[in-house]
Amino acid sequence: MNRDIPNDALGAFCRHTHAAENGAASGPLAGLTFGAKDIYDIAGHRTGFGSPEWLETHGPAAHTAPTVQALLDAGADLLGRTQTDELTYSLNGENAHYGTPVNVNAPGRIPGGSSSGSAAAVAGGLVDFALGSDTGGSVRAPASFCGIYGMRPTHGRVSLTGACPLAASFDTCGWFARDPALLEKVGHVLLGASAAAKPGKLLLAEDAFGIAGSAVTAALRPAMERIQVLLGKAQPVTVSEEGLPQWFQVFRVLQGAEAWAQHGEWVTRVKPRLGPGVKERVEWAATLAAPDVDAAKQKREQIARRMDELLAADALLVLPTLPGIAPRLNTPSAELDDFRAFAMSLLCIAGLARLPQVSLPLGRIDGCPVGLSLVARRGGDTMLLALARTLAAAG
Repeated sequence: MNRDIPNDALGAFCRHTHAAENGAASGPLAGLTFGAKDIYDIAGHRTGFGSPEWLETHGPAAHTAPTVQALLDAGADLLGRTQTDELTYSLNGENAHYGTPVNVNAPGRIPGGSSSGSAAAVAGGLVDFALGSDTGGSVRAPASFCGIYGMRPTHGRVSLTGACPLAASFDTCGWFARDPALLEKVGHVLLGASAAAKPGKLLLAEDAFGIAGSAVTAALRPAMERIQVLLGKAQPVTVSEEGLPQWFQVFRVLQGAEAWAQHGEWVTRVKPRLGPGVKERVEWAATLAAPDVDAAKQKREQIARRMDELLAADALLVLPTLPGIAPRLNTPSAELDDFRAFAMSLLCIAGLARLPQVSLPLGRIDGCPVGLSLVARRGGDTMLLALARTLAAAG
C-alpha cells in the first residue's frame, strides 16, 4: 500500500516519481524504513533517472526491482524514491532540474552524487538506511561528504535488474546507513548471509594519501591508528606505478563509452536538456574512438591483475575515500571539475578492478566529514562489513 510523501525538509525525496510500499510483517529488517534511489523500478510507477525527459519517454515499470523487493520481503518499509543526479552521470548531487538535497552534516555544501537523496535522507534521519548505486563513486562519495557509512559491493554481487544503467561493467547496487551494524544487516539481506573471512595484512595506499594531501591525512590519522590496533601495522604500498590519475583516464574512457553505447540513441532522438557537467560529459562520450576504448579495456585488465596481487590472502587496502570535504554549494564548474579529477583518481581503483569498498565516517576537517575507505578482494564484501562494525565497537 502506498504512503504519502514523507515530511522532507531536506529535498531528499522525489515528489515527481513518488512510490512507497509496506514491507513484510516480519523479517530481519522489520520495523525499519528505507529510501530507494530513483533508478530502481517500482511496479506500476515510472522511474525518473534524474531526468524530466527520461520520465516523459518511459512508461510505468511492470515489476519491482529484485533488490528493492528483497528489502521489502525482509520487512523494511519503503518510504519513497530519493533524488539522483541526472542519468547518474555526476558526483556532485546538484540536479539542474530537481534541486540539491541538503547535507545536514556539512551545511552549505553539496551532498555528493549521484546517490544524493539517499545519502541526505540517511544523514538527516529521514530513513534508517537507503539504496543507492555506485558506478564511479556514487555511494562512496556522498557517504564521505555526508558523514555516514556507504558500501559499494563486488561488481555483479547484488542484482541490478530493474535499475537504470549507466556503465554496466562498473555499475553496482550500494547502500547507506548511519550505523555500521545496520549496514551489515542490510548486507546480509542483499549479499546472502555468509561467514566473514579474517582480514590479512593491512596495506596503506601511499599514492592515494599523497593525492588527498596533508589535511585529509591528518584528519584520518586517529582512525588509521585504531585500525592498526586491530589489524597490525599497515604496510605502505604504491597502488599505481604509473600514477592513479592515469588509472582515472582509463576509467573515464570506459565509463563514457559504455554510457554512450547505452544511452546515445535516446540522447540523439530525444535531445534532453541536460544540466551543466552532465551535458559536457555526454557530448564528450559521443566522440570516443574505438581504438582508444579497446586500449583502455586492455589496460583495465592489467589494473585488475595488479589489484588481485595486492589483495591476495585477504589483504585490505586503506585509503581516503575523497581528497577533501564536500565543496560548497554553487562552486564554479571549473573548480568542481578539478575536485572531481582528484576524487576519481581515488574512487576509480575499486571500479576498475571490480572490488568491494566501504567508506567509514571517521574524520573531520573544519567540522565537516571526510571518509576513510577499506578495499577488499572481489567477494570480500562481508569481511568489510564485519570490520566496519568491529571498528565502531572498538572506538
